[in-house]
Amino acid sequence: MAVSAVHALADAECAALAKRGDRIAFTELVRRYQGRIFRFVLRMVRGRDDALDLTQDTFVKAWQAFPEWQPQAAVHTWLFQIARNGAIDHLRRHKAIEFVPHAADADIAEPGAGPEDAAETRQRYRLLEAALQAIAPEHREILLLREVEQMSYEEIGASLRLSAGTVKSRIARARAALLTRLPPQP
Repeated sequence: MAVSAVHALADAECAALAKRGDRIAFTELVRRYQGRIFRFVLRMVRGRDDALDLTQDTFVKAWQAFPEWQPQAAVHTWLFQIARNGAIDHLRRHKAIEFVPHAADADIAEPGAGPEDAAETRQRYRLLEAALQAIAPEHREILLLREVEQMSYEEIGASLRLSAGTVKSRIARARAALLTRLPPQP
């Protein structure tokens, strides 16, 4: 299939083609999801190089496992499940959990914000990132999937192999744990 033709295909169609060994369709899935997978893994592991390696490993494992992929599983939840397993294995091997801070020079303030607003936003962001680092990895991963990746409870459940009810209760516990790590707002 031509590269331009796969851009118009839905994820499920690309996945079905990749399952049959179509490298172009698989490359399209990589293009669509590598950024999201990388951001998720980066927040789970110690550093950028590890996250790059784990992201690449995720897609290598996905390519190798595509013949066993079942179409009833959404391909993006399946990819996040592979990424999550790799990140958790990495954390277990290294027995260290450390957050990668956001780049100090990144522009995270809203457009048009003054210097004071920008500094305040950066400070709040740093506090949030530090609090996120301080909570357990299972809390961090579920919050990242829900709040950053904006996955539904069902999608998170599929990625983590949990029921939607368990996902909801874990998210509630994770949010509570995060709030205990944040300083009170003035």
